[in-house]
Amino acid sequence: MDILEKLHSLYGREIDEQLIKYLSKEVSEEFRDAVIYQVSTGGKRLRPLITLTAARACGGDYRAALPAAAIVELIHNYSLIYDDIIDEALLRRNKPTVRAKYGDNAAILIGIWYREAIEEAILETRDPIAFARETASTIRAIDEGERLDILLEYAGRRDPPYFAENRLGGPRLLSNWEALYNTYVKMISLKTAALIRTAAVFGAMSVNAQHCVNPLSDYGTYLGLAFQVLDDILDIFGDVRKFGKEIGKDIKEHKLGNAVVVMALKELGDKDKEELLGILGKTAVTNDDVKRAVEIISKTNARENALKIAMDFAEKSEKALNELGSNEFVDDLREILRFTVTREF
Repeated sequence: MDILEKLHSLYGREIDEQLIKYLSKEVSEEFRDAVIYQVSTGGKRLRPLITLTAARACGGDYRAALPAAAIVELIHNYSLIYDDIIDEALLRRNKPTVRAKYGDNAAILIGIWYREAIEEAILETRDPIAFARETASTIRAIDEGERLDILLEYAGRRDPPYFAENRLGGPRLLSNWEALYNTYVKMISLKTAALIRTAAVFGAMSVNAQHCVNPLSDYGTYLGLAFQVLDDILDIFGDVRKFGKEIGKDIKEHKLGNAVVVMALKELGDKDKEELLGILGKTAVTNDDVKRAVEIISKTNARENALKIAMDFAEKSEKALNELGSNEFVDDLREILRFTVTREF
């Protein structure tokens, strides 16, 4: 039994009950199945498990953190609904996305429902004003991270003028690898790490453990960075049966904002770099194009170097945990970190 299975057995039912409670409030019966579809497709529930475990690591009662746990999972799924609309994605968790199943217009309405469910959960936290401010800051960070992710695309997007006119994936960044890497890290710190940080901090806030906030903030931030770099590696080299998402999706979406692509661009010679960018610049990237892109990337040490970056972030995350002292729940947070950097999905 891995750490997530262990924590699911302890908290999974209560987390799901919270999600359904907030999503079902005032929902029309004929709309209910569509609203709860996103959370019913599964998912690791990593973020709410972190929240509840963090509350106990700080010496508190995990039940006080249940509304906060619901908030972070609702934010996560809220962002996925819109991420899939933006990326026109058809598959997530090996199942149709909300937009694929119900259409883009319904997905937009469902996303709004999630945002209001988040507000309902905030009202049941220990300090609604503090939680509201943290929630707003987190959602803004995710939104800004998504904007940077799109701007880091090398080509694509049929919706001018903003993204076409402000694209970052041009000569300026491609001629300055350090700037490209720093922009990538900034993007994932906002799009992914911000919410995992909030998940950890919400555990401390829920049990009024101010002394835990800073260590958990660092733990969650670096865990989130490691998580995303691993996700990027799996996007290029993973197994779709385990990963639950289309392999090579970032290539098809023309993304420079993938750790493996960023590391490959540092090493590739001019000819191979030109070919890889040519694939990323195509209007429609085929499966054969993805295969060729992976072949080009595999000529470099990009996979190994991206993994090293993830492990460096993980080391900083573990170091932050040491400030919390030692108890079985701190050990569980440490196991979550270890699971994250060894996962295959």
